[in-house]
Amino acid sequence: MIPIYTTYIHPSAKEIVGQTLDSTFISEGKKVKEFEDCLAKELGIVNPVAVNSGTAALHLACVLARISEGDEVILPAQTFVATALVVIQQGAIPVFADIKYNTGNIDPQSVKEKITEKTKAIIPVHWGGMPCDLDEILAIANEYSLTVIEDAAHAPGASYKSRMIGSISDYTCFSFQAIKHITTGDGGAVACLDNNKAQEAFTRRWFGIDRANSQPSILGERQYDIEALGFKYHLNDYGAALGLANLSDFKERLIHLRTIANYYHKELSNVPGIQLWDFPTDRESSWWLFGMHVENRLDFIKAMQEKGVTVSVVHQRIDHNSVFGGIKEDLISQQRFNETQIHIPLHSGITSELAAQVVASIKKGW
Repeated sequence: MIPIYTTYIHPSAKEIVGQTLDSTFISEGKKVKEFEDCLAKELGIVNPVAVNSGTAALHLACVLARISEGDEVILPAQTFVATALVVIQQGAIPVFADIKYNTGNIDPQSVKEKITEKTKAIIPVHWGGMPCDLDEILAIANEYSLTVIEDAAHAPGASYKSRMIGSISDYTCFSFQAIKHITTGDGGAVACLDNNKAQEAFTRRWFGIDRANSQPSILGERQYDIEALGFKYHLNDYGAALGLANLSDFKERLIHLRTIANYYHKELSNVPGIQLWDFPTDRESSWWLFGMHVENRLDFIKAMQEKGVTVSVVHQRIDHNSVFGGIKEDLISQQRFNETQIHIPLHSGITSELAAQVVASIKKGW
């Protein structure tokens, strides 16, 4: 079977991670700082603060944005549950806006319709790696004095109107989980445009202790005074070492993903029963997913399985979960999307030959 995901490990990872393990300095240290510097240099991420999961990055951003009990946060239901769970974790209320049927991304017009006097923030999710309509979202945020927290779990290396994702909104959250573009085993990062917020993030990710400025005493413990709630969210050095290895050829792998995505788009654009999603020219996807709409989806899935091709919805709308209050009937495009969306294999392990096999399998029909 051609898998829908892969876990990419660069050949140099064993040596780099092995050196870190041999050093016995495996918690947060120099490698984490080196990884953060590399994220900034290679991907244009502003003030990246490395943490131990994408969920930690999202929650830390909510803390930095002062989202609190009773606040409302607008986000799409087309995402993984973590995006909304961190809102609840702050005592706030997730408010689900509709999406655009041909991208899976949040619809700015629906965002505007959902705003109330309790709205505190917007969390747009770059579904599959394709950037949302950020100019429109940021204009709404500016009009209503809202914070924007981008969920870019799918989108490292993506860009919007020549600006790198991670350099545009107040906060941008990335995931380095096992099957993402760049894995640290598990991990994430939050980008902070404001330098002071970045410094606060560095402090809060380690219990609220400012490690950079808290010196050990003669007794052997750091001298510190915790002023605000902190968390055990820091990344460790052996995870960062793995991330550094996987960053070393990321740009080349991203070019490959875009080549395969362009091939899919060209070959599948006129296949009966398929509606490809929008391919905007003013932004560059990171192509974590290649999605489309298909007729008779169950038949399509079964036919692809018989031909050795794994396909998946990846995630369906999350607002069906009781913790979020149940299905919202006014999300019309979301419901249509839920019924027809599907994704085909696109990752570092998809060669030109495998891509041709995927295309041939689809063209045989279902």
